Amino acid sequence: MHYSVLLNESIEGLNIKPDGIYVDATLGYAGHSSEILKRLTTGHLYCFDQDEEAVKYSFKKLDSISPDNFTIIRSNFISLKEKLNELGVNKIDGIIFDLGFSSPQIDNPERGFSFMKDAPLDMRMNQDQDLTAEYVVNNYKIDELSNIFFKYAEEKYSRSIAKGIIDNKPIKSTMELVDVIKKSVPIQYAIKKHPEREIFQAIRIEVNKELDVLQGVLPDAIELLNQGGRICVITFHSLEDRIVKQQFKKESEINSLVSGLKEDEIPDEFKPKIKLINKKPIEASEKELKENSRSKSAKLRIVERV
Repeated sequence: MHYSVLLNESIEGLNIKPDGIYVDATLGYAGHSSEILKRLTTGHLYCFDQDEEAVKYSFKKLDSISPDNFTIIRSNFISLKEKLNELGVNKIDGIIFDLGFSSPQIDNPERGFSFMKDAPLDMRMNQDQDLTAEYVVNNYKIDELSNIFFKYAEEKYSRSIAKGIIDNKPIKSTMELVDVIKKSVPIQYAIKKHPEREIFQAIRIEVNKELDVLQGVLPDAIELLNQGGRICVITFHSLEDRIVKQQFKKESEINSLVSGLKEDEIPDEFKPKIKLINKKPIEASEKELKENSRSKSAKLRIVERV
């Protein structure tokens, strides 16, 4: 069903205690969750996912491993702190975020994530939400589309592609959109760069508000950690990795307002909340790359609560 990227490295990075409380913020098809659950005895695993198909599949998988030691919460992880608090969980020992899209989601044409298969323009992680890729493509103004393509895809022909979309509305399918994108840029650029890949990524990020959600949840994840608890984050593109890197850097350094004080003079609220376990991101091994080419862009960052 799905290849779990950097599986061994992230599970090892969590430093799992058998009696600990852990969270998989991106359950997907339970690759990471299964390995966490196998290592728990009296501990508990809380899993978040908003994709109904993934939740149904993963429940059966986890139930066959340890039926009493996990809880699945059908929600976007932006509600992490709120949903855990509702269940009486105020502190945890570790949390993992795997920000990649699972293979079944990409490979299922009906979901509209792939630029290589014809499908309706959907791209919703949560299929109960109203905003779809079709709405973005056919209702956003040229400036809005251009900004999304530039910000989320770093595409130099953002304006030209946005104009192409506006001039060819309505666009109903993924292949229609791919055709418009290719015709909106110089032919050699289209052949060499395949801008449809990044444009689809940009629309997907907009539909699911991925970067806003990530930026919002990291401070909550850090606050939830017990001392010695760890966060593992696997990212798949530079925009995500930049957010994670900057947030972890900020929270692992002494606040600049008190940088002149001695350590014992610094109030607790100005001290570092976390320490970096790896300063450079961990990337997939040669063995993993041979098994799964989608691991190529993956980067793992790990921090520990101090």
